[in-house]
Amino acid sequence: MAEQEIHDNGQSGINRRRFVTGALATAAGAATGPLWGAEGARAAAPALLSASVTGRKVAIFGAGMGGLSTAHELAERGFEVTVYERKVLGGKSRSIPVPGTAAGGRKDLPGEHGFRFFPGFYQNLPDTMSRIPFGSGTVRDNLVAASLTAIAYRKKFLRVPIPSELGGGLTPEAIQDYLRSALIAGTTIPLTQVNFFLSKMITFITSGPRRKLGQWENMSFSDFTKADLMSVEYRELLSRMFTASLVAAQPDRANTRTIAMMFEALLYSALGLGPYGPPDQVLNGPSNDVWIDPWITYLTGLGVQFKVGWTATGFDYSGGRITGARVTDPTGAAGTVTADHYVAAMPIERLTPILSTAMKSADPQLARLSHLDTDWMNGVMIYLKEPRPIVEGHLVYAGTPWALTSISQAQFWTTDFPATYGDGAAKDCLSLDLSDWNTPGILFGKTAKQCTRPQIVQEVLAQVRAVTPNGDQLLPDSLVHSWFVDPAISGEGTPAVANDEPLLINSPSSWANRPESTTRIPNFYLAADYVRNNINLATMEGGNEAGRTTANAILDAAGSSATKAKLYDLYLPREFKSLYDLDDVRYQLGLPNKFDLLAPYWP
Repeated sequence: MAEQEIHDNGQSGINRRRFVTGALATAAGAATGPLWGAEGARAAAPALLSASVTGRKVAIFGAGMGGLSTAHELAERGFEVTVYERKVLGGKSRSIPVPGTAAGGRKDLPGEHGFRFFPGFYQNLPDTMSRIPFGSGTVRDNLVAASLTAIAYRKKFLRVPIPSELGGGLTPEAIQDYLRSALIAGTTIPLTQVNFFLSKMITFITSGPRRKLGQWENMSFSDFTKADLMSVEYRELLSRMFTASLVAAQPDRANTRTIAMMFEALLYSALGLGPYGPPDQVLNGPSNDVWIDPWITYLTGLGVQFKVGWTATGFDYSGGRITGARVTDPTGAAGTVTADHYVAAMPIERLTPILSTAMKSADPQLARLSHLDTDWMNGVMIYLKEPRPIVEGHLVYAGTPWALTSISQAQFWTTDFPATYGDGAAKDCLSLDLSDWNTPGILFGKTAKQCTRPQIVQEVLAQVRAVTPNGDQLLPDSLVHSWFVDPAISGEGTPAVANDEPLLINSPSSWANRPESTTRIPNFYLAADYVRNNINLATMEGGNEAGRTTANAILDAAGSSATKAKLYDLYLPREFKSLYDLDDVRYQLGLPNKFDLLAPYWP
């Protein structure tokens, strides 16, 4: 069960409603048959569902991006797959409709975990989307381009121009010149500090793989950019903005390799390099309507069974293998399921408590999972009485204490918002992410964790208005129809505040504690965004890539001759190969990257 609330602006709150989170997934066609057999008769002792003698029976625990992607690849290759999900199908990628808001034959108001973003450097996930039928096409057809991210800062809009090409060809100097012209436009960051920041970005871009893993993985982004030595504007626009908006972490908690890699990938996407698509892409409707529900329907048609409301509570380990998975069903009754292959696709905070000492002894990488960090990045939906797209894409509110980012949804959706959702009076949704729940705000002087739900919304509005041009006129109280705070947050405004859906943080040196998808337990696999992956970030793309890797490992274990799931790498320019090779030599000799500069001194 989860409690959710929506309030009318300026009105007393609509009665609090409780609902079963699995209901939406069940309506989408998920099978939720009883563990105890087709007859529904409960056995006197925990039942064992017999494993297939063909070695092709797979039990997946968790129906987020990793679990669904694993199921997709295996089901298309004829495996017998059952997915057990504690909460709701789709995980953090699902929509979160606001219960009790539908009227006049419309659907409930749409909500998301936060805004939905598909950068152009995503490759694995769009490939999966291209294999999910939707109407006369596929789900991938529902991705539409938005403008490159804009920045609201100190009552100005800052936009990064996208050139058709780099002057002088692809060279570090050409990239640096382009970025310099973009960063100095409309800001008062001292030019010497801009040049220093750019030297650090070029340093990373030209670093070889040895330095990236051996040096930048182990350094915080704050230390890398020397943020503590720089101006406030430098810290707000160049250091904190990247980390908070990308990985929900402070610059002193996020490692350089992850942050700079995302910067590099976004840059290449914006320049139209490699196989990348438009840098900023969004869905043309709520995630469930145009992606998750069609996906579940497709997988169900392939024979995948979904058990929603079922929770993994532990694994039985004997003889060097998993012999069963302990679960509870939606009523709380306990049982055990068996399969040939077991896939843990649940979030890190859900997996670590149910790993036994014997399993962690068998594979030390399972023991190291407890060293990984998580933080909060959750959504707030503000429904407006009139369409009010602030910008034509994603918007970063730089310098806001809660590191806010947003998108105005209705402008991208093919459906008529007021005719489709709510009571007809709400005509747009300003979907925001809060990436910093630990810094005091400007209205109440409290952190987001210390605020009640109404205070969270008031504080968010105050911070948006404070940095956006004509913010008070653009987003007045009279325009607000209602609001909705992510139901994963509970106990808000009390010492018991908690988050049921935190995100992994790529802290310095965390790569050493991140596991492979395969383990030393031959029939036990991991498929979630904390698994080591090419994109190296807790994202939908990372979860999808982990699912593909896990599916390939199961194909090998089962002796399958089926074609492996394709894995895509991030683009690196061939023109820079000599620079990478040179830098690897310099790194092994203990020398800095040739573009690396010492930080200037700022009194």
